[in-house]
Amino acid sequence: MELVIATRNEKKKEEIKNLLKDLDLVIVSLKDYPRLPEIKEEGKTFRDNAVKKAELVAGFTNKWTLADDSGLEVDVLDGRPGVYSARFAGKEQDDQANIRKLLRLMKDVPREERQARFRCVVAIRGPGGEAIKAFNGVCEGLISFKPRGNFGFGYDPVFIVPAYDKTFAELGPTIKDRISHRARALNQARTFISHLEFNRQP
Repeated sequence: MELVIATRNEKKKEEIKNLLKDLDLVIVSLKDYPRLPEIKEEGKTFRDNAVKKAELVAGFTNKWTLADDSGLEVDVLDGRPGVYSARFAGKEQDDQANIRKLLRLMKDVPREERQARFRCVVAIRGPGGEAIKAFNGVCEGLISFKPRGNFGFGYDPVFIVPAYDKTFAELGPTIKDRISHRARALNQARTFISHLEFNRQP
């Protein structure tokens, strides 16, 4: 039973695969479909982007597809970087550049005003044009003053979970996979995924 994860980010694929490891699934990613064109994420919301990716990839692969869009919302920056989280420092930049820009913009912001949250929307679409399902997850936290920890990806080194007073990158995957925004969205999607008719043809 194959489920396509609509991402070329192998770290994200492995995180999702681990979160769904108790389900009887063969999980593949867009790296297994190299001919699929690049999908432009031009939506104004995380849901817009997740739904678009799920629809396009399900249509191309003729497989059940799970797409997610997620990002960081910082209160003092009026919700930025938001849907632009992955390209906050520019389209050709990387995670470290995004973090550097974020910390530069927040260099004079005191700890009590550094509230932020990770938000994730997971969208699931079938190969036969089945109605799309979307699930939401949020994890509240704070932005640190400097990167801490070596696990994870993206903004994990600067996102502090107050209950642990550690960043996602310090907590590691065992704890992150219980409390993260993506984990919370996927936990909502789990029952739906477990009842999918994967072998049904369109």
